Amino acid sequence: MPELPEVETVRRGLEPSMSGSRITRAEVNRPDLRWPFPPDMAARLTGARVERLRRRSKYILADLDSGETLLIHLGMSGRMTVSGDPLGQFVHDHPAAEKHDHVVIHLDNGARITFNDPRRFGAMDLIDTAMCDTHPLLAKLGPEPLGNAFNEAHLIAAFAGRRMPVKSALLDQRIVAGLGNIYVCEALFRTGTHPARLAGRIGKPRVAALVPVIRAVLSEAIEAGGSSLRDYRQADGELGYFQHSFAVYGREGEPCSSDGCTGTIRRLVQSGRSSFFCPSCQR
Repeated sequence: MPELPEVETVRRGLEPSMSGSRITRAEVNRPDLRWPFPPDMAARLTGARVERLRRRSKYILADLDSGETLLIHLGMSGRMTVSGDPLGQFVHDHPAAEKHDHVVIHLDNGARITFNDPRRFGAMDLIDTAMCDTHPLLAKLGPEPLGNAFNEAHLIAAFAGRRMPVKSALLDQRIVAGLGNIYVCEALFRTGTHPARLAGRIGKPRVAALVPVIRAVLSEAIEAGGSSLRDYRQADGELGYFQHSFAVYGREGEPCSSDGCTGTIRRLVQSGRSSFFCPSCQR
């Protein structure tokens, strides 16, 4: 599933074409994805102007001048691509329709936004913009890891007394929003923290050190266009490249990349998810 860097990369790719543009026509080609689409979704989108395109956790939010916000979740295999972009960022010709093009948004600048999702685990909803923070998918989210509210004091307080592995704590969206398996593994490696250590047993200096490292890992991944492991593509259809920089994720049995370390990357399963780590570097 795309994590924060992938979703932010897609948002940035969509923004030049969508922000400030008016939706001239919307096609909704099925009644649902993971959940049913909102009633009359195509009609409610048609004619609306996109005032702002933002991200909350792993969700893209398009604020419309109609007072509603289009919430988009890419799910496991969802892709949002741009064609016919007059700004010259993307291909000028619209591709032929594909089987899994479930939602197509036509803009007044000639661009077309296509949501393609073969596995249909993605989602879209239309919500009152003023009530976004109360939406069930957004209401309990913690601070954004690249925002000011995610800081050393917050993480130290969130970890205090918690008898859960630090890996699980960082994946808890109520503690920090948008982190997923890949980037938590990479951040824990950089701080030398074993993924099975209990969050409440980690000293405050090491907890505090996680904050800038998490920010750095995410920023580097966004700069690289995210990580393409299976279905993920950027808005122009290109792959992300951060997977070539993984220090531990997906590298079970390979040598540790740290200078002077002779360890081998291992994998353990935590709550049904694979954690990759170096037993020599991470304690």
